[in-house]
Amino acid sequence: MFHPIRHFITITKHRHEVVRLCFKAGIGFQGLFHDLSKYTPTEFIPGAKYYSGKESPNNGERRDTGMSLAWMHHKGRNKHHFEFWYDYEMATKKIVPMDMPDRYIKEMFCDRVAASKTYNKEAYSQESPLLYLTKSTANEKMTERTYRKLLYLLKMLAEKGEKETLRFIRNCKELPQSGFGNE
Repeated sequence: MFHPIRHFITITKHRHEVVRLCFKAGIGFQGLFHDLSKYTPTEFIPGAKYYSGKESPNNGERRDTGMSLAWMHHKGRNKHHFEFWYDYEMATKKIVPMDMPDRYIKEMFCDRVAASKTYNKEAYSQESPLLYLTKSTANEKMTERTYRKLLYLLKMLAEKGEKETLRFIRNCKELPQSGFGNE
């Protein structure tokens, strides 16, 4: 099925929530440019084609074609995705993750909170983004520094709530890597 209207509504709802969160986190200008690539034909058409309302359309594209060109396009243009931060390491000749700058970790936090709200709907809780992260294999794919900074923020969200976490992000010049929650 082709669901351009449903897909448009979903991605726009998500984007608006990210923009709202970014403004509250003190990175509003950055939030205004969040995920604009989702509206390009390379991402939007597969998104509408594989839209189910239950999971990322990228998974449908992967099942159908063996890969997601929409995702490869998206992660290559959006610095708030840790997958953007891979480079060739000269010594080992391998592709390895690089540390993300804090401004993009902050946006990644906002993106994950907004995605949890958008896709979990009524089942969303302030623990949802943390649970999603800890059940994933992201810790194996990010640098330890990047992972620990994101984990710090998501633990704060789970324990202290959105308002306090966004206030902390807004006032924080350098994100901490430890010291919050069960560390």
